[in-house]
Amino acid sequence: MAFDGICVAAAVKELNEKISGGRITKIAQPEKEEIVLTIKKDAEPLRLFVNASAGMPSIYLTPENKPSPMTAPNFCMVLRKHLQGGRILEVTQPGLERVVRIEVEHLNEMGDLCKRILVFELMGKHSNLILIDEHNSIIDSLKHVSALVSSVREVLPGREYFIPKTEEKTDPSQNAGDIKTEFDKAMEKPFPIFKRIYTSFTGFSPQVAMELCNAAGVDGERDFTASEQKEKLYRTFCDYLKKVEDGDFSPAILYENDRIRDFEAVALSACEKKHFESVSEMLYTYYHDKNKADVMRAKSADLKKHIQTILERDYKKLDLQKKQQNDAEKLDKYRTYGELLTAYAYQLSDGEKSVKVLNYYDDSEVSIPLDENKTIRENAARYYEKYNKCKRTLEALKEQITENEEEIAYLESILTYIGIAGNEEELLQIRRELAERGFVKRIYMIVPGSGFEKTGRLSGKGNGRTGKGNKPSGKGNAHQGKARPLHYVTEDGYDIYVGKNNYQNETVTFEIATGNDWWFHAKGVPGAHVVVKCSFANQATEWDMPDEIFELAGALAAVNSQNRDMEKVEIDYLRRKNIRRPNNAAPGFVVYYTNYSLVAKTDLTGYNLKLV
Repeated sequence: MAFDGICVAAAVKELNEKISGGRITKIAQPEKEEIVLTIKKDAEPLRLFVNASAGMPSIYLTPENKPSPMTAPNFCMVLRKHLQGGRILEVTQPGLERVVRIEVEHLNEMGDLCKRILVFELMGKHSNLILIDEHNSIIDSLKHVSALVSSVREVLPGREYFIPKTEEKTDPSQNAGDIKTEFDKAMEKPFPIFKRIYTSFTGFSPQVAMELCNAAGVDGERDFTASEQKEKLYRTFCDYLKKVEDGDFSPAILYENDRIRDFEAVALSACEKKHFESVSEMLYTYYHDKNKADVMRAKSADLKKHIQTILERDYKKLDLQKKQQNDAEKLDKYRTYGELLTAYAYQLSDGEKSVKVLNYYDDSEVSIPLDENKTIRENAARYYEKYNKCKRTLEALKEQITENEEEIAYLESILTYIGIAGNEEELLQIRRELAERGFVKRIYMIVPGSGFEKTGRLSGKGNGRTGKGNKPSGKGNAHQGKARPLHYVTEDGYDIYVGKNNYQNETVTFEIATGNDWWFHAKGVPGAHVVVKCSFANQATEWDMPDEIFELAGALAAVNSQNRDMEKVEIDYLRRKNIRRPNNAAPGFVVYYTNYSLVAKTDLTGYNLKLV
């Protein structure tokens, strides 16, 4: 769920247990809106990570030690002055507000004991980290907010600190005795049910409110359809609050189709999830993976845009070529005109603008335009010349259209593989392939740990052209052996390999797979080559394989295809020995003529797979 007051309560409970009594030994500000406190307690150093950005405000213990800039920012220096060496007294949360207060006992310059409070407000675009003294006076803040920016509160040194009141919201942790009355009031609002919850009670996000409705069997987008629904929702609401009050937190990351969907601090959602021992571990995993996905999207954006630009040009070129092809198909008319003029030349007079003759091919009368400055035989030669020119043009156009269509199919497959790339190494493999085929300019550089000694970097100067003769060079092919496709093992001991790009597909189909292995691919669209290894060790005979393995392999092919956003995808499957590689084809392109078909769901829920 969102980092709401409930999730903050879970984080505060854990932090209070783990860092209270510890001493702050180091303070760093690795990024503009990030602070890392190193805390020593029981000889075990802990790192408290605080992110006050608008997009991902969060607070948790992290195992990661980010490098700090050579010169510390001003706010970091203020924190070092007032907090470094101090002892953490406690970590608290006011009610269910999205606010974390860290009280620190510290010796000032005169050696006197004083108290400082580091306040972290997780409020979206208003997130901030504020240092205050024991008299609630602001010492400094990560983000200064003047009266020109906010009419509610100034966040400036010397100003009094207070938490802005949440308008017309009830804090259920402070009004537990009268919660039924407040709940009934909330249910009278003219909103959908889920909106009545999060607009009435502090600490609840829209996502949690909707999940509460789902857990109670109520349609959160509508009004109650039966009186007992309201009572059931109230019981679910109270049970949820009781878990929060008792500290009964169950941190988990929620998944949908093998992709991270959200996280929760209290068990509520009925979906695929991964549980964690601590809130910090869950938050670190979630934000680390989310940040990695964001970085991947950013790194693939320029490459995707470049490919889309080439594709748009190819589409326009293909339209123009087909129009030229339609014009060039008039060649039969020109040949007929030339033959008729030659046949009737002795009957026709020179100097005419047109003549009408009998077309002996279909016994119809045809009118032939002429150049009055040329003789009949010269006009006939002119039509023969037009015929030969159109014939040459048509032959060239057919080859150009075929090459253009192949290029479009190839680039569309590249867009699919960019979309399903799971890590930077797979993205680098795609860049390498494009560089080898001349779509991007190759600039050599060292990429540590990528499996490549060198890689091609994107450049807008790539020629964007390939043809039957433009095969990948031997140097590029040498890197195909570096491609590492996904390798899964099922409970029954079946090995399943999944290619995530053209090089990996080439490896899966032509290096890993053998003749009788089963091969799967989404029908008619770019996607992964999926191979199930077959052997007598896990089969009764050479040809046997359980139906659920076919379904699983089909699902893997569906999830890693261009149609991955559809509910169901048609899958072709056949023996590997029936797969052929066309001459001069791009990596990963194959043909087959006999196959079976199945319809697979784009959902891997329920399958027990181990990634090797």
